[in-house]
Amino acid sequence: MLAPAALPAAGLFYWVGALGVLYTAVLCAFRLLSGLRVWVLGGGRAVGPQLGAWAVVTGATDGIGKAYEKYKVETKVIVADFGEREGIYDRIKAGLEGLEIGVLVNNVGISYSYPEYFIDVPDLDKMIDQMININIMSVCKMTRLVLPGMLERSKGVILNISSAAGMYPTPLLTLYSATKAFVDYFSRGLHAEYKSKGIIVQSVLPFYVATKLSKIRKPTFSKPSPETYVRAAIGTVGLQSQTNGCLPHAVMAWIFSILPTPAVKSLLMKTNKQVRARFLRKLKEK
Repeated sequence: MLAPAALPAAGLFYWVGALGVLYTAVLCAFRLLSGLRVWVLGGGRAVGPQLGAWAVVTGATDGIGKAYEKYKVETKVIVADFGEREGIYDRIKAGLEGLEIGVLVNNVGISYSYPEYFIDVPDLDKMIDQMININIMSVCKMTRLVLPGMLERSKGVILNISSAAGMYPTPLLTLYSATKAFVDYFSRGLHAEYKSKGIIVQSVLPFYVATKLSKIRKPTFSKPSPETYVRAAIGTVGLQSQTNGCLPHAVMAWIFSILPTPAVKSLLMKTNKQVRARFLRKLKEK
């Protein structure tokens, strides 16, 4: 039997536990309803000719960028070396002059050839410069070029392709992960700034898609083709400001979200160490 002095403490723990259970239940219900809205009812129609005659896509020579190129409007593909520091954006600005741009897809990006410890990344100094210029600077600069025209018309969509690697610190892909986290935060901040002005800014965080960058050749349910992925992701525009793009990836993100962060980092470290070991073993066999 509890002593009288212990009863208030027991009551406090009861209510704290009850509130915790209630919070978890409400959160799960909200996520379930949100998921039903996006993935079952879904069918967002925010992207289309009503936004403007042109879409601009960076990194559209392959993969996700190429798939986005096929949707809805005339597309201006930006073919440029985004690793350059000087002059590139003046040339791009001249090429976009006079175009009514309704959609911007910031897709261009690079990653490591294989997971590696930061200090051991091949050509590390060059990789740092290139990854910041291509993965971060291009998103900021292209947004700077296109957003003013959208604001004049009070409509437009900017889709910034981040990565699920930007959702958590990803060991052995640390620099890449950090640049993609920047893209995610930049996108969500911009959306909060400009949604009242008719502009949608969406952060897109895919897991694995069957592209040259991921080195996955054969699409599967959880690793879709770029076309399948983009078809699903387009439907989330206007419904989610931050999306994993397709239902399998949304489920994976939900699973990660309920795990403790240290457990996620440990799992990612273990997985990437295995990928690194396989890559280096194959390299020695050549």
